[in-house]
Amino acid sequence: MFRRGLFAPLFLAVLLLMSAVRLGAQSITLPPSGDNPQASVMQAIGPVRVTIDYSSPRVVRNSKFSAWGEVEKGKNDRRGKIWGDLVPYGMSDLGFNSCASCPWRAGANENTTFTVTHDVQVQGQKLAAGTYGLHMIPGKDEWTIIFSRDANAWGSYWYDAKNDALRVQTKPAKSEYHEWLTYEFTERDPAKATVALEWEELQVPVTIEVPNVNELWVESIRKELRGLDGFLWQNWQAAAQFCADNNINLAEGLVWAQRAVSDPTWAGGDENFLTLTTLARLQEMNGKTADAEKTYAKAYNLPTATPAQLHQAARALQREGKKEQAIKLYQLNAKRFPNQWPVHVGLMRAYAAMGDNKKALAEAKLALAQAPDPQNKKTLEGAIQKLEKGESIGE
Repeated sequence: MFRRGLFAPLFLAVLLLMSAVRLGAQSITLPPSGDNPQASVMQAIGPVRVTIDYSSPRVVRNSKFSAWGEVEKGKNDRRGKIWGDLVPYGMSDLGFNSCASCPWRAGANENTTFTVTHDVQVQGQKLAAGTYGLHMIPGKDEWTIIFSRDANAWGSYWYDAKNDALRVQTKPAKSEYHEWLTYEFTERDPAKATVALEWEELQVPVTIEVPNVNELWVESIRKELRGLDGFLWQNWQAAAQFCADNNINLAEGLVWAQRAVSDPTWAGGDENFLTLTTLARLQEMNGKTADAEKTYAKAYNLPTATPAQLHQAARALQREGKKEQAIKLYQLNAKRFPNQWPVHVGLMRAYAAMGDNKKALAEAKLALAQAPDPQNKKTLEGAIQKLEKGESIGE
């Protein structure tokens, strides 16, 4: 890590290897210096890929280096001696290449590298897509994380602040014991993730955000639809539904929905319940209310529509606060498919929404008798208990 005596053999080996290569000697792959295995971790944040490549030292080594660079066999337990000792706080004189004030390499051996496929925000600050040398300035209460444009150096011995692309600060925290230095994505959300360096009993978290994650998804979808994927109506449907679900790219999403229903190209399109209801949603979201009503009506009255599809569509309307439309659709479902699952469930919700708990309770009991599985049965039993007490069953 930092000790001059500790790394003298390492540099001797490196210099010998470089000399051998220059002389035209055969180079071979050997175990990593210091028995620090190479490791890599990757996390997707939307379509963005974040990868950290590093060499992983351990707390208890099987051998140690003497001041003269000779290997001394036997256990070298460094627990309690990592932070502030083996890895000093602040910048350090590494004793090589005139690097009198250098950060820690955030791992062992070669540069630890941080690669991101798209522009992101790290700790709230912008970082462009690319591969960076990852360095850190440890501190008792605060750490500085450095992303260097020089990603090909050996450790921090050639570190130059002029190559810094970004510096951010973070707070270290206690963690469970880690024998091997590890990078782990400890928190993951659709547009954000936290990666932490974890070693011994310390973790150093860094948050990576993709503020425009849905825009990146749309860009990726758009490119894919220009290729072979554009010859399948199912892909136009999925693309349109993504836009509707995320309230993004609505104008183009409407075009995609129309192509899913009826495409003049080889994709052909398919007029079914899913494509029509997606088209209707996007027509409505684009202000084409009259067109949306006609398209919804066409979908609801399709000969191929199923009671489950109509029920789920009504549930979606109810969750969106469109109470009257939901009730009408529940009733239409009952008219088209009397006494079929899950029609009585829908009527239970329709009557409950109208404030008629007595009729809602009767429909709930009819639905219970038709419940196709234990989970639906349990849900209905809970609804019956609430209705019997005069309580709301919610949306």
